[in-house]
Amino acid sequence: MARRERILEEAARLFGRRGYHATSMRDIGEATGLLAGSLYAHIESKEDLLYEVVVQAANQFLGGMEALRAETLPPDARLRKAMRTHVGVVARNLDEAWVFHREWKSLTGERLAEVRRLRRRYEGLWEEIVRDLPGAADPRFARLLVLSAANWTYTWYRPEGPLSPEEVADRFTDLLLAGLGTKEVTA
Repeated sequence: MARRERILEEAARLFGRRGYHATSMRDIGEATGLLAGSLYAHIESKEDLLYEVVVQAANQFLGGMEALRAETLPPDARLRKAMRTHVGVVARNLDEAWVFHREWKSLTGERLAEVRRLRRRYEGLWEEIVRDLPGAADPRFARLLVLSAANWTYTWYRPEGPLSPEEVADRFTDLLLAGLGTKEVTA
């Protein structure tokens, strides 16, 4: 593994477990076997590392969803495949998913603006999927519901647990489709 990749991997792990602000360059240096000062031969700042980790994660999430966009599937199958794609990215990259979902707001300036654009693009892809579901009269709220379920997976999913990423995604999808397919219940 190249040194820069190792630095990014350790930064993602530490940002994911401690948080961006609680992780120092010295921590990253110790984790990679480099002196904190030596890290600057490979990066310009700690925010550079955060930005790269967040953008790499965003690109993983977006890549799967954009590939799905080109497929012709019924709405329920599109939701299932999208959920499997999302949960799969989380399961393969728990630390990066944590950073993507929790630490991105520590970015500043144009970097923060770019990540906001990537996030909006991702949310838009989800809205395209849920818009065609029966019972999704309000696509924005349907998207919020679906992404709320999917996004929190990084907080509790463990690869060594009893369910595979596909099983988690399928259970989420089954529950969501059942909920979106029912008529309004009145009190």
